[in-house]
Amino acid sequence: MKQSISGTPKMSRHQNGEEYRNPTEVKKSQIVMPCHANHRQELSVGELLKWMDSTACLSAERHAGCPCVTVSVDDIHFEHTIGVGQVVNIKAKVNRAFNTSMEVGIVVSCEDLFSDTHWSVCRAVATFVSQRTTGGKVQLRPLVPCTQAEQVEHSLAAERRRMRLVHADIMKDLLANRAFQQVEVQEAEKAVPAERTRVESVELVLPTHANHQVNTFGGQIMAWMENVATIAASRLCNAHPTLQSIDMFHFRGPSHVGDRLVLKAIVNNAFKNSMEAGVCAEAYQGEEPLRHINSAFMTFEIRDQEGKPCTLPRIRPEPLEGMRRYQEAIARNKIRLDRKYIISCKQTEVPLSVPWDLSNQVYLSYNNVSALKMLAARNNWLLNSEKNKVSLYTLEQKQVLSFKVETEIDIPAERAFMLLSDLSKRVEWDPNYERCELILRVNDDDFLYRVVTPSIGKVQDFILLASRRPPCDSGDPYVIALRSVTLPTHPPTEGYNRGEVLCAGFSILEVSKDISKISYFNQASPEVLPYISTDIAGLSSSFYGIFCTCNTFLQENRVDHASTPQSQPPSSILKRTQL
Repeated sequence: MKQSISGTPKMSRHQNGEEYRNPTEVKKSQIVMPCHANHRQELSVGELLKWMDSTACLSAERHAGCPCVTVSVDDIHFEHTIGVGQVVNIKAKVNRAFNTSMEVGIVVSCEDLFSDTHWSVCRAVATFVSQRTTGGKVQLRPLVPCTQAEQVEHSLAAERRRMRLVHADIMKDLLANRAFQQVEVQEAEKAVPAERTRVESVELVLPTHANHQVNTFGGQIMAWMENVATIAASRLCNAHPTLQSIDMFHFRGPSHVGDRLVLKAIVNNAFKNSMEAGVCAEAYQGEEPLRHINSAFMTFEIRDQEGKPCTLPRIRPEPLEGMRRYQEAIARNKIRLDRKYIISCKQTEVPLSVPWDLSNQVYLSYNNVSALKMLAARNNWLLNSEKNKVSLYTLEQKQVLSFKVETEIDIPAERAFMLLSDLSKRVEWDPNYERCELILRVNDDDFLYRVVTPSIGKVQDFILLASRRPPCDSGDPYVIALRSVTLPTHPPTEGYNRGEVLCAGFSILEVSKDISKISYFNQASPEVLPYISTDIAGLSSSFYGIFCTCNTFLQENRVDHASTPQSQPPSSILKRTQL
C-alpha cells in the first residue's frame, strides 16, 4: 500500500523571513510517458536511474563549480513502482564535501495529478568527484550546513563514507568464513541451470549518452546494466520480474564516447521469494583489451496478480565459477539483510539488542553513532533544571523520553574523549557502574563491554557496543555512542536482570584549546528510567553529583601519564576519514 505524504515539507527560513533553500539543491519533475514505461505501463527502473544520476550530477557540479563524475552509489531500495501518467519528483543536494569527493543525497517521490497524492519511491546516496578539463581532481571547498536536517546529514555523511571504505573487506572476511565455503547446493527436480539465465549485450556509446566531457553518464551505464539483469531474471522463471534493490557499487573506471560497452548478466542464486542477478560492464575501443567499468548485484522478485511475491524455482549453478557465485550470493544476501535491518529502517523501528557478529559490526557501529548524532541534533530539547552550570534537558518524542546533561569542563576535548571513551574507567566516577569488563576490542574505534549496575531486586547487566569517533572536520564534536547488542558467548545469567540501552553516549565539543562542552545523552528505556525519574521530577540532583564526580575524575587525569592500549590518539582515525 502506498504511503501518502501529506503536503510538502516545511522549509526553514532565514532571519529576514525569506524561505531558505540549499544552494546545491536541484529538482527534476517528469511526467512518465509510454516511451519511459515497461510492458506493465510502469516506469522503467533504468530510466529512473538515468534521471536520478543526472539530477545528482547537476547538484554536485553546482557545489564544485566544474564537471563531476559518479564514483559510487549506495544501496537503493525501491518502495513503489510508478505508472504512466504519474509525475516523478527528484530532489538532490550535496550532504557533505570532503577534500576531493562529495556525497549527494537523492530523494525520489511520485505524484498522482488526479488524486493529489504523493508517496515515497526511494532514497539514494551517491558519491561524486570533480575533475578539471585538463585532468586531475579538484580540491573542494567545505559545505556549511544551515538547518537541523542539513547538520544531521552532514554529520552522518562521514559515517556512511566510513562504511563504503570497509565494504569490500567485510565481503572478503565473510567469504573466508567456512560456513559459506561449505554451502552445498540443494538438489531439486525442477532446478533451472544458471547457464540458461546468462545474457550478453553490446552497446555503442554515442554523444547522447555522454556528458560535456564525453564521459558516459553513470546513470546510462546503470540503465543498460539493469536491462540485461532484468532479462536474466526473467529467464529463471519465464515471468516479468520487479527490481527490489541494487547493492552498493563503485565505478572502476571511466567510459567515453565511441566505447563499445559489453554487458553480461547471470542469476547467481535464487532464494525463496527473491533472486540475485550479477551484472558486469566492460568497455573497449578497436582491438584494445576489455576495461572493467562496473559490477553490480540486483535483487528481483516475481509478483502475482495481487502483488504478493511468488515462490521461485531453485537454481543449479555451473561448476567452479558458478559455485563461487552461488556461495557469494548467500553471503551478500546476509549482508543485504543486515544493512536493511539495521540501517534502512527508522531508528524507532530498530530492534533492541541486535545480535552482534563481525559481518554486521560496521552496520551496527553506523547505527550506533548515527542514532546518537540524530538525537543530539534535535532542536526541541526543554531545559528541566540547572545547577551550577550543569543543565538537564528532556525531550519527549513518540512516547520515548530522552534526556541530556550538559556542562563545560576545563579540559582539552581530545583528552576528555580519550578518558570517557574507555568505559572500564567509568566505575571510578559513575555510581551507576558497579562493574565494567571489556569483552572484545573489535578495532581502534569499537569495543564490546559487559556493564553491571546496581538495581532494586536483581542486579542488572548490559552488553554494550561502544563506538567512538573523532571529529572529521573542525567544528565537529567527538562522539562516544553506546547501544545494546547480544552475544552468544554472553547470554543472560541467573541472578542478573539483562537490561537494554536504546541510545546513549557523549558528545564532546571543543570550545577553546582547554575548554570542552560535554553533553551526555540517553533514550530512557524501562531499565534506565528508574535512575532518572527523580531528577526529571525535580526531587533529586544526582545528575549534578555524577557530573561533579566526572569533572573531578577528568581533572585528576588531565595529563596523560601513561597511554593505555585502548587510549590511542585518534589522529590515525582522523586520517582515515579524510579524502
